[in-house]
Amino acid sequence: MKTYILPAAVSAIVLVAVFLWGGFAALWLAITLSALEVMLSFDNAVVNAKVLERMSARWQQRFLTWGILIAVFGTRLVLPVLIVAIAAAISPIAATVLAVTDPDQYALLIEGSSHSIAAFGGAFLLLVSLKYFFDTGKNIHWIDMIESRLSRWGRIEAVEIGIALLVILILSFLTHTEQGIVLAAGVVGILLFVFINGAAQTLSMNAEDAAKGAAFLFLYLNVLDAAFSLDGVIGAFALTTQIFIIVAGLGIGALFVRTITVHLVRKRTLETLVYLEHGAHWAIFGLALFMFADLVTHVPSAVVGFAGVVLIGLSYYSSLRRVWAQAPKLS
Repeated sequence: MKTYILPAAVSAIVLVAVFLWGGFAALWLAITLSALEVMLSFDNAVVNAKVLERMSARWQQRFLTWGILIAVFGTRLVLPVLIVAIAAAISPIAATVLAVTDPDQYALLIEGSSHSIAAFGGAFLLLVSLKYFFDTGKNIHWIDMIESRLSRWGRIEAVEIGIALLVILILSFLTHTEQGIVLAAGVVGILLFVFINGAAQTLSMNAEDAAKGAAFLFLYLNVLDAAFSLDGVIGAFALTTQIFIIVAGLGIGALFVRTITVHLVRKRTLETLVYLEHGAHWAIFGLALFMFADLVTHVPSAVVGFAGVVLIGLSYYSSLRRVWAQAPKLS
């Protein structure tokens, strides 16, 4: 439990500051956003833990320190500002001023960019899940009837990339926004996954390039966090347009998600609860589908979060049953 002392202390300080700034209403919104972030990103913690196992203790610590700064200020603050700047064809400084002085207009611009955000995040997360399920070396399956067949599909070179491109192409004809926006954003998500994942795997094969490989894994984890958080950032504006409350609430949630990730690694939880990783990737697959569905019709964030929690919960229960079945029976 010592792992959670610092996040709890930081959260308390931030929540006190939010209360002093905006009263009980602001405090309640920040707590709600924190809970929403944890609910939406718990599957992210499980997947991150599996990647983090391949990194040294130094890089794990950097993930928790430098990484949280990137998560809070980069993904939750800077990235939305850049999206607004691109969508409105204004400078990032002007977008920042708009976020502070006219949060309602800022929220409208974020909402107007939701289709490109959904296409980018959906494509990236779809590849994360398909890469896992199409792994021919995966010999433990949670939903065996489906996963064992998907694993055999992995024999086809780059099959997951072909599927992602096909999905983006089909959705570009179904969406209510401009076809080119969906295609461009989806392709960027695919290219980013291919570059980062490919570079990390290539460098990790060479002991001399281990540090570079860890750096690419670190970058991959932060891009993955960004992809997970995009829907949460958009959903946050449905609750409040106050950028400071959004950053505080989502930042606290991100801090706890990262702490959970490190806790899973240090306790080697995934070695015992073997189906948790499967459940997390099914939740990622579901999140990608929800983001794609958002290109055609609105999907509430609460539905997305609930689906992820259910999948993680079922995989956790299945993992416990496996442990119980393998435990020596008392005579």
